[in-house]
Amino acid sequence: MITDISLNKAAKIAGTAYLVIFILGLFANFFVFENLVVQGDAETTANNILANESLFRTGIASWIVVLICDIIAAWALYILLKPVNKNLSLLAAWLRLVYSTIFAAAQVNLFFVLMTLSGADYLSVFNTVQQHSLILLFLKGYNYGFLIGLVFFGMHLLALGYLAYKSGYIPKFLGILLIAAAFGYVVDSFANFLLPNYTDYKTIFLILVAVPGIAGEFSFTLWLLLNKSMANKQV
Repeated sequence: MITDISLNKAAKIAGTAYLVIFILGLFANFFVFENLVVQGDAETTANNILANESLFRTGIASWIVVLICDIIAAWALYILLKPVNKNLSLLAAWLRLVYSTIFAAAQVNLFFVLMTLSGADYLSVFNTVQQHSLILLFLKGYNYGFLIGLVFFGMHLLALGYLAYKSGYIPKFLGILLIAAAFGYVVDSFANFLLPNYTDYKTIFLILVAVPGIAGEFSFTLWLLLNKSMANKQV
């Protein structure tokens, strides 16, 4: 049996994990990598990272903490939504864990970037232009690994949104927002894979991901942290 207390505690744990994910994710993505990486300009990107190596490493460390919080959130959300449908809640947890695993593997590329810029003797076979080109290649590998992971994250949100909608103790509109966010992530990822001219429509897809993603996940985070609606609920 899952008691009311465990449901409420699970909600608070998941909400806290989500809040850390939001804060560190925004920092790593927009403050670190968006500022340091210049698309298509290998030399400037390399110089930016060399001049701000500590910041780049802090960004990597932030993503690792995000991954830890994703695992905690997967566990807590499983407990929270297990009363709705145990099997589907377990599937949702596994989908988030698969996303975390793929994203963790993608981050190895960020360490390859640092290794390429390290000036180690074994890199002497590459000239400076080649080393800079390798950096962009590794960053592309990181990005595509992230996009593959987001397909599974989108499927996680789809299951999560359905469970929230059906729960009876989570507002239905949150379930709808999470489902909308799920489609945004999946559509954007496949657009990256399938459209050679994706950059021509990048702004449209960014809106498709950002608006429902922020609205759905941040609203859900606030509910997880602030709700008291399960205090008298027996499961």
